[in-house]
Amino acid sequence: MNPEKLEEFRLLLLGWKQSLLKEAAGTVSGMSSESGGFPDPTDRAALECDRNFLLRIRDRERKLIQKIEEALTRIEAGKFGLCESCGGEISEERLRARPVTTLCIDCKTEEEVRERF
Repeated sequence: MNPEKLEEFRLLLLGWKQSLLKEAAGTVSGMSSESGGFPDPTDRAALECDRNFLLRIRDRERKLIQKIEEALTRIEAGKFGLCESCGGEISEERLRARPVTTLCIDCKTEEEVRERF
């Protein structure tokens, strides 16, 4: 992959990471500023349910941030866009759809077939 495309993907990944970190910071400040003084047990339960859901989302985002970091490391190492399984190039279309991917479409399809059985 040429240097211009690598830089384009690097900036895309950094922007995505920054956006996720900003959302996470908003969640933390929002949860710490919320009043937990609900006298009604149903209201308290609804709040806890909402918080748990939000925390699950943030956990998924934390894992995505880790994948973004790994993709940035692959860019620096010159391995971005190369399939971990077969060593072939991952199509640019696939990378645009999922920039953190590590497998070409053929290897990913094979992996999903194996996982079914």
